[in-house]
Amino acid sequence: MTTGQGSTAVLLIHGLGGTAYDLGVLQKALRNAGAITHVPTLPGHGTRPDDLVGMTAEAWLETLAQAYRQLVAEHATVHIAGMCMGALLALVLAHRVRHGIDHAQGRLALLATPIHIDGWSTPWYRDLRHAVYRIPGMAARMRVEEDEPFGIKNPLLRRIIKAKLARGDSFHYPWVPLACIRQVDRLRRWAKAAMPETRCETLVIHARDDEQTSLRSAETLQATLPRARTVVLENSYHMICVDNDREQVAAEVLGFFGFDPATAKRKRAATTG
Repeated sequence: MTTGQGSTAVLLIHGLGGTAYDLGVLQKALRNAGAITHVPTLPGHGTRPDDLVGMTAEAWLETLAQAYRQLVAEHATVHIAGMCMGALLALVLAHRVRHGIDHAQGRLALLATPIHIDGWSTPWYRDLRHAVYRIPGMAARMRVEEDEPFGIKNPLLRRIIKAKLARGDSFHYPWVPLACIRQVDRLRRWAKAAMPETRCETLVIHARDDEQTSLRSAETLQATLPRARTVVLENSYHMICVDNDREQVAAEVLGFFGFDPATAKRKRAATTG
Protein backbone atom coordinates (compact mmCIF):
# COMPACT_ATOMS: atom_id res chain seq x y z
CA MET A 1 0.00 0.00 0.00
CA THR A 2 1.22 3.46 -0.89
CA THR A 3 0.71 6.15 1.72
CA GLY A 4 1.91 9.70 2.11
CA GLN A 5 1.22 13.32 1.47
CA GLY A 6 0.42 12.96 -2.22
CA SER A 7 -1.65 9.78 -2.10
CA THR A 8 -5.38 9.53 -2.68
CA ALA A 9 -7.63 7.02 -0.95
CA VAL A 10 -11.23 6.01 -1.59
CA LEU A 11 -13.51 4.66 1.13
CA LEU A 12 -15.99 2.33 -0.57
CA ILE A 13 -19.18 1.26 1.21
CA HIS A 14 -21.21 -1.83 0.28
CA GLY A 15 -24.96 -2.26 0.56
CA LEU A 16 -27.28 -4.04 2.97
CA GLY A 17 -26.57 -7.76 3.12
CA GLY A 18 -23.68 -7.32 0.72
CA THR A 19 -19.91 -7.31 0.57
CA ALA A 20 -17.23 -5.73 -1.59
CA TYR A 21 -18.88 -7.65 -4.46
CA ASP A 22 -21.54 -4.90 -4.54
CA LEU A 23 -18.89 -2.55 -5.95
CA GLY A 24 -18.19 -4.84 -8.91
CA VAL A 25 -15.31 -3.67 -11.14
CA LEU A 26 -15.12 -0.28 -9.43
CA GLN A 27 -12.66 -1.23 -6.70
CA LYS A 28 -10.20 -2.84 -9.12
CA ALA A 29 -10.54 0.05 -11.58
CA LEU A 30 -9.67 2.54 -8.84
CA ARG A 31 -6.66 0.50 -7.80
CA ASN A 32 -5.47 0.21 -11.39
CA ALA A 33 -5.73 3.99 -11.68
CA GLY A 34 -3.52 4.49 -8.61
CA ALA A 35 -6.02 4.93 -5.78
CA ILE A 36 -5.75 3.31 -2.37
CA THR A 37 -9.12 1.61 -1.74
CA HIS A 38 -10.67 0.38 1.48
CA VAL A 39 -13.97 -1.52 1.71
CA PRO A 40 -14.83 -2.18 5.37
CA THR A 41 -17.16 -5.08 6.04
CA LEU A 42 -20.05 -3.55 7.94
CA PRO A 43 -20.99 -5.15 11.28
CA GLY A 44 -23.28 -8.13 10.83
CA HIS A 45 -22.15 -8.71 7.25
CA GLY A 46 -19.97 -11.34 5.59
CA THR A 47 -21.08 -14.14 7.92
CA ARG A 48 -24.75 -15.18 8.08
CA PRO A 49 -28.01 -13.20 7.88
CA ASP A 50 -28.93 -13.89 11.51
CA ASP A 51 -25.96 -11.77 12.54
CA LEU A 52 -27.82 -8.70 11.26
CA VAL A 53 -30.48 -9.04 13.94
CA GLY A 54 -29.96 -6.23 16.42
CA MET A 55 -27.55 -4.29 14.19
CA THR A 56 -28.04 -0.54 14.09
CA ALA A 57 -27.22 2.26 11.69
CA GLU A 58 -25.09 3.78 14.46
CA ALA A 59 -22.84 0.69 14.50
CA TRP A 60 -22.33 0.87 10.75
CA LEU A 61 -21.56 4.60 10.87
CA GLU A 62 -19.08 4.18 13.72
CA THR A 63 -17.20 1.49 11.75
CA LEU A 64 -17.04 3.82 8.75
CA ALA A 65 -16.04 6.86 10.81
CA GLN A 66 -13.11 4.91 12.25
CA ALA A 67 -12.03 3.80 8.78
CA TYR A 68 -12.34 7.36 7.47
CA ARG A 69 -10.27 8.80 10.31
CA GLN A 70 -7.53 6.24 9.64
CA LEU A 71 -7.46 7.05 5.93
CA VAL A 72 -7.37 10.79 6.58
CA ALA A 73 -4.36 10.29 8.86
CA GLU A 74 -2.47 8.47 6.09
CA HIS A 75 -3.50 10.16 2.83
CA ALA A 76 -3.67 13.68 1.43
CA THR A 77 -7.13 13.21 -0.06
CA VAL A 78 -9.92 10.82 0.86
CA HIS A 79 -12.99 10.33 -1.32
CA ILE A 80 -16.13 8.42 -0.30
CA ALA A 81 -18.33 6.24 -2.51
CA GLY A 82 -21.29 4.08 -1.54
CA MET A 83 -23.68 1.67 -3.23
CA CYS A 84 -27.39 1.42 -2.26
CA MET A 85 -27.56 1.54 1.56
CA GLY A 86 -23.84 2.25 1.36
CA ALA A 87 -24.69 5.46 -0.49
CA LEU A 88 -26.97 6.56 2.36
CA LEU A 89 -24.16 5.81 4.80
CA ALA A 90 -21.68 7.68 2.58
CA LEU A 91 -23.90 10.76 2.49
CA VAL A 92 -24.51 10.79 6.25
CA LEU A 93 -20.81 10.14 6.92
CA ALA A 94 -19.68 12.96 4.62
CA HIS A 95 -22.08 15.35 6.34
CA ARG A 96 -21.03 14.36 9.85
CA VAL A 97 -17.26 14.30 9.40
CA ARG A 98 -17.21 17.82 7.93
CA HIS A 99 -17.93 19.08 11.45
CA GLY A 100 -14.79 17.35 12.74
CA ILE A 101 -12.39 16.05 10.10
CA ASP A 102 -12.27 18.31 7.05
CA HIS A 103 -13.84 16.63 4.01
CA ALA A 104 -13.48 19.75 1.87
CA GLN A 105 -10.82 18.14 -0.35
CA GLY A 106 -12.71 14.89 -0.71
CA ARG A 107 -15.55 14.13 -3.10
CA LEU A 108 -18.64 11.97 -2.72
CA ALA A 109 -20.08 9.41 -5.17
CA LEU A 110 -23.61 8.14 -4.51
CA LEU A 111 -24.56 5.02 -6.46
CA ALA A 112 -28.19 3.83 -6.67
CA THR A 113 -29.13 5.75 -3.52
CA PRO A 114 -32.51 4.63 -2.09
CA ILE A 115 -33.81 8.01 -0.95
CA HIS A 116 -37.21 6.66 -1.97
CA ILE A 117 -38.09 2.94 -1.89
CA ASP A 118 -40.44 3.06 -4.86
CA GLY A 119 -38.96 1.02 -7.71
CA TRP A 120 -41.12 -0.97 -10.10
CA SER A 121 -40.48 -4.31 -8.34
CA THR A 122 -41.23 -3.17 -4.79
CA PRO A 123 -44.44 -4.81 -3.52
CA TRP A 124 -47.63 -2.85 -3.04
CA TYR A 125 -47.56 -3.58 0.70
CA ARG A 126 -44.11 -2.01 1.24
CA ASP A 127 -45.51 0.84 3.34
CA LEU A 128 -47.09 -1.64 5.77
CA ARG A 129 -43.60 -2.26 7.19
CA HIS A 130 -43.98 0.86 9.31
CA ALA A 131 -46.91 -0.74 11.13
CA VAL A 132 -44.91 -3.95 11.65
CA TYR A 133 -42.08 -1.93 13.21
CA ARG A 134 -44.43 -1.06 16.07
CA ILE A 135 -45.08 -4.72 16.99
CA PRO A 136 -42.43 -5.78 19.54
CA GLY A 137 -40.02 -8.37 18.15
CA MET A 138 -41.87 -8.82 14.85
CA ALA A 139 -39.37 -6.98 12.61
CA ALA A 140 -36.51 -9.10 13.94
CA ARG A 141 -38.37 -12.31 13.07
CA MET A 142 -39.59 -11.37 9.59
CA ARG A 143 -37.35 -11.98 6.58
CA VAL A 144 -37.02 -9.91 3.42
CA GLU A 145 -35.89 -12.36 0.74
CA GLU A 146 -33.68 -11.59 -2.24
CA ASP A 147 -35.78 -12.27 -5.33
CA GLU A 148 -35.90 -11.84 -9.09
CA PRO A 149 -34.45 -9.87 -10.78
CA PHE A 150 -31.77 -9.56 -8.04
CA GLY A 151 -30.97 -6.04 -9.21
CA ILE A 152 -29.54 -7.35 -12.48
CA LYS A 153 -30.84 -6.63 -15.99
CA ASN A 154 -28.26 -8.77 -17.79
CA PRO A 155 -29.88 -12.25 -18.07
CA LEU A 156 -26.60 -14.20 -17.93
CA LEU A 157 -25.37 -12.35 -14.87
CA ARG A 158 -28.78 -12.78 -13.26
CA ARG A 159 -28.61 -16.57 -13.69
CA ILE A 160 -25.12 -16.59 -12.15
CA ILE A 161 -26.28 -14.53 -9.16
CA LYS A 162 -29.34 -16.74 -8.69
CA ALA A 163 -27.15 -19.84 -8.64
CA LYS A 164 -24.73 -18.26 -6.17
CA LEU A 165 -27.55 -17.34 -3.82
CA ALA A 166 -29.01 -20.85 -4.08
CA ARG A 167 -25.62 -22.32 -3.13
CA GLY A 168 -25.33 -19.99 -0.17
CA ASP A 169 -22.20 -18.24 -1.44
CA SER A 170 -21.03 -15.54 0.95
CA PHE A 171 -20.95 -12.67 -1.56
CA HIS A 172 -24.46 -11.56 -0.55
CA TYR A 173 -27.08 -12.68 1.96
CA PRO A 174 -30.17 -14.43 0.50
CA TRP A 175 -32.35 -12.55 3.01
CA VAL A 176 -32.16 -9.82 5.65
CA PRO A 177 -34.31 -9.25 8.74
CA LEU A 178 -37.03 -6.65 8.34
CA ALA A 179 -35.43 -4.93 11.34
CA CYS A 180 -32.54 -3.97 9.04
CA ILE A 181 -34.94 -2.33 6.61
CA ARG A 182 -35.99 -0.21 9.58
CA GLN A 183 -32.36 0.85 9.96
CA VAL A 184 -32.28 1.77 6.26
CA ASP A 185 -35.40 3.87 6.80
CA ARG A 186 -33.62 5.68 9.63
CA LEU A 187 -30.65 6.31 7.34
CA ARG A 188 -32.99 7.66 4.68
CA ARG A 189 -34.32 10.23 7.16
CA TRP A 190 -30.81 11.22 8.23
CA ALA A 191 -29.69 11.49 4.61
CA LYS A 192 -32.62 13.72 3.68
CA ALA A 193 -31.80 16.02 6.60
CA ALA A 194 -28.09 16.06 5.68
CA MET A 195 -28.47 16.83 1.97
CA PRO A 196 -28.81 20.63 2.10
CA GLU A 197 -25.68 20.96 4.26
CA THR A 198 -23.47 18.44 2.44
CA ARG A 199 -21.36 20.82 0.38
CA CYS A 200 -18.63 18.57 -1.01
CA GLU A 201 -18.78 17.94 -4.76
CA THR A 202 -21.09 14.99 -5.33
CA LEU A 203 -21.65 12.58 -8.21
CA VAL A 204 -25.04 10.86 -8.35
CA ILE A 205 -25.36 7.77 -10.57
CA HIS A 206 -28.71 6.04 -10.94
CA ALA A 207 -30.31 3.64 -13.41
CA ARG A 208 -33.48 4.77 -15.11
CA ASP A 209 -34.94 1.26 -14.69
CA ASP A 210 -33.79 0.68 -11.09
CA GLU A 211 -36.35 -1.79 -9.72
CA GLN A 212 -35.82 -0.88 -6.05
CA THR A 213 -35.57 2.89 -6.05
CA SER A 214 -36.89 5.01 -8.90
CA LEU A 215 -35.16 7.88 -10.66
CA ARG A 216 -37.02 10.16 -8.25
CA SER A 217 -34.25 9.42 -5.74
CA ALA A 218 -31.60 10.85 -8.07
CA GLU A 219 -33.82 13.83 -8.82
CA THR A 220 -34.23 14.53 -5.10
CA LEU A 221 -30.47 14.36 -4.57
CA GLN A 222 -29.80 16.61 -7.54
CA ALA A 223 -32.34 19.18 -6.38
CA THR A 224 -31.18 19.26 -2.75
CA LEU A 225 -27.42 18.70 -2.67
CA PRO A 226 -25.60 22.03 -3.16
CA ARG A 227 -22.90 20.71 -5.55
CA ALA A 228 -24.29 17.65 -7.31
CA ARG A 229 -24.04 16.27 -10.83
CA THR A 230 -26.22 13.33 -11.98
CA VAL A 231 -25.54 10.56 -14.49
CA VAL A 232 -28.51 8.42 -15.59
CA LEU A 233 -27.80 4.90 -16.83
CA GLU A 234 -29.94 3.37 -19.56
CA ASN A 235 -29.16 -0.37 -19.45
CA SER A 236 -29.07 -1.53 -15.81
CA TYR A 237 -31.28 -2.27 -12.87
CA HIS A 238 -30.27 -1.59 -9.25
CA MET A 239 -26.83 -3.26 -9.02
CA ILE A 240 -25.18 -0.74 -11.31
CA CYS A 241 -21.57 -1.67 -10.45
CA VAL A 242 -22.20 -5.24 -11.62
CA ASP A 243 -24.80 -4.89 -14.38
CA ASN A 244 -24.56 -3.85 -18.05
CA ASP A 245 -23.40 -0.29 -17.35
CA ARG A 246 -20.62 -1.25 -14.91
CA GLU A 247 -17.83 0.05 -17.16
CA GLN A 248 -19.58 3.41 -17.49
CA VAL A 249 -20.04 3.60 -13.72
CA ALA A 250 -16.34 2.92 -13.15
CA ALA A 251 -15.28 5.48 -15.75
CA GLU A 252 -17.59 8.16 -14.33
CA VAL A 253 -16.39 7.62 -10.75
CA LEU A 254 -12.72 7.51 -11.73
CA GLY A 255 -12.98 10.73 -13.71
CA PHE A 256 -14.92 12.43 -10.92
CA PHE A 257 -12.25 11.46 -8.37
CA GLY A 258 -9.52 12.86 -10.62
CA PHE A 259 -8.18 9.63 -12.14
CA ASP A 260 -7.75 8.79 -15.81
CA PRO A 261 -10.17 5.96 -16.68
CA ALA A 262 -8.00 5.06 -19.67
CA THR A 263 -5.05 4.37 -17.37
CA ALA A 264 -7.10 1.84 -15.42
CA LYS A 265 -8.20 0.13 -18.63
CA ARG A 266 -4.64 -0.05 -19.98
CA LYS A 267 -3.37 -1.60 -16.77
CA ARG A 268 -6.19 -4.13 -16.72
CA ALA A 269 -5.49 -5.05 -20.35
CA ALA A 270 -1.79 -5.48 -19.58
CA THR A 271 -2.49 -7.84 -16.68
CA THR A 272 -4.98 -9.96 -18.64
CA GLY A 273 -3.17 -9.99 -21.97
